[in-house]
Amino acid sequence: MPFSCPRIGGNLPQVVLRQRRCVESTSNHVARFISSFSQSHDPRFYSPKNRSHVLKIASPSNFSTSPSHPLMEDPERLSLASLDGEAGGERYSRELDVAVRAVQIACWICQKVQDTLVFKTNDNNSSGSNDKQVHSKDDNSPVTIADWSVQATISWLLSESFGISNVSIVAEEDVHALSKADGAGLLKAVVETVNDALSEAPRFGLMCPRENLSPKEVLEAIGRCNSTGRLNRKFWALDPVDGTLGFVRGDQYAVALSLIEDGKVILGVLGCPNYPMKKEWLSYHHRYHRIITKLTPPASESWDRGCILYAREGSGEAWMQPLLHKNKRLEWPNAAVPVRVSSIDNPALATFCEPVEKANSSHSFTAGLAHCVGLRKQPLRVYSMVKYAAIARGDAEIFMKFARAGYKEKIWDHAAGVVIVQEAGGVVTDARGRPLDFSKGIYLEGLDRGIIACSGAKLHERIIKAVDASWNSSCL
Repeated sequence: MPFSCPRIGGNLPQVVLRQRRCVESTSNHVARFISSFSQSHDPRFYSPKNRSHVLKIASPSNFSTSPSHPLMEDPERLSLASLDGEAGGERYSRELDVAVRAVQIACWICQKVQDTLVFKTNDNNSSGSNDKQVHSKDDNSPVTIADWSVQATISWLLSESFGISNVSIVAEEDVHALSKADGAGLLKAVVETVNDALSEAPRFGLMCPRENLSPKEVLEAIGRCNSTGRLNRKFWALDPVDGTLGFVRGDQYAVALSLIEDGKVILGVLGCPNYPMKKEWLSYHHRYHRIITKLTPPASESWDRGCILYAREGSGEAWMQPLLHKNKRLEWPNAAVPVRVSSIDNPALATFCEPVEKANSSHSFTAGLAHCVGLRKQPLRVYSMVKYAAIARGDAEIFMKFARAGYKEKIWDHAAGVVIVQEAGGVVTDARGRPLDFSKGIYLEGLDRGIIACSGAKLHERIIKAVDASWNSSCL
């Protein structure tokens, strides 16, 4: 399902105006567009062969854009909720629409914060800047201003789009550190980052608050992400910055947002700000990517700094779009392209991914499996769920993770990536070949030994057999 029909932005003027009189004066034009849109809201309608028809409907000539009808600086979006699913279109199309836009904004936040962390590290005038922005949680894992800011921003956007009472979110961060007496400076930085991000929301086709959020409102937005998942039939799972260690080091990381219903991942969105759209750039070191990004004009087509992948369960399609360039609007139609897993099924030619950290993954066991299966290439060690993106895009064929005893996998570390890989044609299961169970709360309870994601059934079957043959001799 190409993500190519923003409700605000691009070639479609923002039709929701500040005053009711403005809405009434343009109602005939808006009604004409909505009528045609509602008849064809199935995302498949937005194929290249049909785009000319929609562009004709939504062309500026069909709308009044005179000075008496200004574009909103903080638009209240025209609600198309009645068009989002059961009524003539695909289910959850509106949820996916909002989720992709929200993750685009989240990636904007992360890029801004990461630039501060990475490029000012060696600045003599910024001594200690990292210490102010990177903190350790109780389990000694790092958390940054970006983690809290992304969580607050996405929480606010989802709540405003669908109503607070209709939104349940399971997310990684809490407000404990921000609420401490000595956390005032940290909270101030988070509040400023959130308000900067939300002020950009109209550029991404989403509403922004009429006034800046207060510290209390930002804390409430973060705190609302306290669902356990277990008691909620439908909920969002969010990892605001997956791979925070990679984020801090200027390496790969991801923003992961998924919608889960009755234990099944319905849709997933994966923002990968340092993972380039073009595969040929992968051979260059990520720090070189950052230098090129700084030297290349924002409008240049020669460099795509990052990407977003997304999919909806049962669609049989996964899509990728570039991150929005600075000062640009999310336009319609955008540059979304379909992605598909690799067709390679020969282990000798396959590339496999695994986590960088040894603390929650056994490199020695995966190395043994690789040898048994016949994998010849060196493992691609990647921070975060970017590993799932690599499988879905065909940049790698296998992802294996076998955690050490006592480590429990969290749902937000896998949900978005799992549905994207599956809809791109891949297979994701535990090491017994069973689907991952997202119905037991924040952990993947009942997980058998490890997680295996493959581009195809043939490779997947070989790895499952190798696990069974090797497990009893392992020390996991």
